Amino acid sequence: MTVKINTKDGQIELTDDVIATVVGGATTEIFGVVGMASKSAIKDNFQALLGKENYSKGVVVKTTAEGSIAVDVYTVMSYGVKISEVSRNIQERVKFNLENQLGIQAETVNVYIQNIKVVGE
Repeated sequence: MTVKINTKDGQIELTDDVIATVVGGATTEIFGVVGMASKSAIKDNFQALLGKENYSKGVVVKTTAEGSIAVDVYTVMSYGVKISEVSRNIQERVKFNLENQLGIQAETVNVYIQNIKVVGE
């Protein structure tokens, strides 16, 4: 699925992989986020963190009827952080980066915590 943006010079098509890369990069910059996880980690029994080249496995992009997008982000958080604050920071950063880098509006950003890791031990 792609997101299409009409400009005066033509049409731009953004694939879900491009959007997932921007979302994954924004998410992993947040304090308290250890990394991204596979959206089907439980089914796949896949507990490893995703690298930059695999962010699309941890992000689901859905196009809404109004032309905006809904994003699901699957994360691994650090033990001891306030999950609600880290999740809110992810939502704000993802919306900001999508608007500034790609020029698209995210209607909703849903954050799913797949795992908690104890960091530094």
